[in-house]
Amino acid sequence: MIMKKIGIGYEKYKEFVDDDLYYVDKTLLIRDVIEKGGKVTLFTRPRRFGKTLALSMLKTFFEKEYDYDGNIVDNRRYFEGKKIMEAGDGILSRLGRYPVLFLTLKSAKQPTFKGAFYKLKTSIVNEISRHSYLLDSERLSPEEKQKIRNWLQTDSKSYTEDVEGDKKLEEDINIFSTAFGEFSGMLKKHHGENVVILMDEYDVPLENAYFAGFYDRMVGFIRSFFESALKTNDALEFAVITGCLRISKESIFTGLNNLTVNSVRSEKFGEYFGFTQEETEQMLKDYGLSDKVDEVKDWYDGYLFGDAEVYNPWSVTKYVYEHETKHDKLPEPYWSNTSSNSIIKDLIYHADGNMKEELDRLIKGGTIEKRIHEDITYGDISFKDDERNEENLWNFLFFTGYLKKVSERSIGTDIYLTMCIPNTEIRSIYRNQITDWFDMVVKKKADFSILHKAVLARDTEGISEFVNSILEQCISYFDSDESFYHGIFLSMLYGTPGYSVQSNREEGNGRTDIVLYPNRPKDPAILFELKVRKKFNEMEDGIEEAFAQIRDQKYEEGILDDGYAGVVSFGVCFCKKSCIVERYNT
Repeated sequence: MIMKKIGIGYEKYKEFVDDDLYYVDKTLLIRDVIEKGGKVTLFTRPRRFGKTLALSMLKTFFEKEYDYDGNIVDNRRYFEGKKIMEAGDGILSRLGRYPVLFLTLKSAKQPTFKGAFYKLKTSIVNEISRHSYLLDSERLSPEEKQKIRNWLQTDSKSYTEDVEGDKKLEEDINIFSTAFGEFSGMLKKHHGENVVILMDEYDVPLENAYFAGFYDRMVGFIRSFFESALKTNDALEFAVITGCLRISKESIFTGLNNLTVNSVRSEKFGEYFGFTQEETEQMLKDYGLSDKVDEVKDWYDGYLFGDAEVYNPWSVTKYVYEHETKHDKLPEPYWSNTSSNSIIKDLIYHADGNMKEELDRLIKGGTIEKRIHEDITYGDISFKDDERNEENLWNFLFFTGYLKKVSERSIGTDIYLTMCIPNTEIRSIYRNQITDWFDMVVKKKADFSILHKAVLARDTEGISEFVNSILEQCISYFDSDESFYHGIFLSMLYGTPGYSVQSNREEGNGRTDIVLYPNRPKDPAILFELKVRKKFNEMEDGIEEAFAQIRDQKYEEGILDDGYAGVVSFGVCFCKKSCIVERYNT
């Protein structure tokens, strides 16, 4: 049996059918949007959980589409054999019935407001251009057609940095803030049907604007644009919007009383964003990976959307793609580099001691309980307000997929969630994030030459004191794994004068933890074997284990066989925020 190609990077539903890609059938979302959705439904889910593909599927189903010759396209073939075809005539009568406006806002991730607005304007113009057949409509007035021409003929150049550029910018803001609302009326007039509006990644321009320093200006435009398209639009059949976070009504959804928010806490639609257990097991079976079910579950399962527990679809797809040809390849945190985590990085950067302790507890498999609210805005973030900063941190981590609900309770009108880390993939992301935080906070401030001098002088007490001072000021004992301390200690040793640092290199009968190799032939190599203990009274045993490994694995003999003049070896043992170092004597 020839397996279907796995669609890494594909986001258009039609391509999955046309190119015969492997597709996990989520078409019943169409039925539920009709039967359970609101006039305007906002879906908030973590990045890479299938939101863009879902909107593309909705567009393919609902749109009355034309080809280049002006003929109506029959999109029924894109749903043959799919679950939606069993939904009944009432649902299928909507197939190919409506004009659709589809807009993605992710292009607005730009360093200036002018640049971001220009990208949004271009996206709006391109979508209007897709319906330029209205210029030939006998149902539109000459004035309406001229307005379409004005939209399409808008200056394609970005805004200059002068008075004229500012004037043109303000004119275009006024014009395009109402463009979708006005154009919807024209589409309805031509088709005799209301308009379906689909908007993807609506919060990207807001997150970008927050960090780039023009948040208020972007909020002003998005608020006006949404009011025209979604609130005062008499031609609207329904709208579906997707994003990562819910931005509160006070921010951009002002007065939008027809908004239905479906977040990770909502009971409906939970199974449509992410892979269910059954879907994941079927995909693994289809690619000969049934023996990997437990590994995939440990790494990528654990997200709870309403009552539906789902897997990260991006990570599962990447896992299958990587493992179908290399069966025993180790799993990886595929999700970690798929989107910006700037807010979380900043929140962790400003975290106080209590927050770091709680992060430590989470990484070790524990839980925390926090008040959760969905009416968060980027403008609410204030690193000068520790209490608000802490509350925002946990809300962002929860709603962006870095934490999952274990249980909940209410105190008055407040909701408190007990939360944990969903899976191994996310736990590894926390570790890397905290390592980044270490690099930002500590390495820029500490004078590592003190450590380097102690190492070169074989001063075990000096090495211990320096490392302990770093651990004391920068972290709680976030992790008990040797790999975590290994990374921190390794980063401290870079820059030791006259030496290059190497980690996990084969020497003797095994792999050494860290070795400083001399640049001059007469200087000795310096070896560190690291151990971790959970109790302080076991640290000396850790040192003895390090010495035994140096001896039994013949690390020093291996280094000498490489031609080095000598070796100085140390045993290092970590426990929580403490470190002891002792010299190994042959």
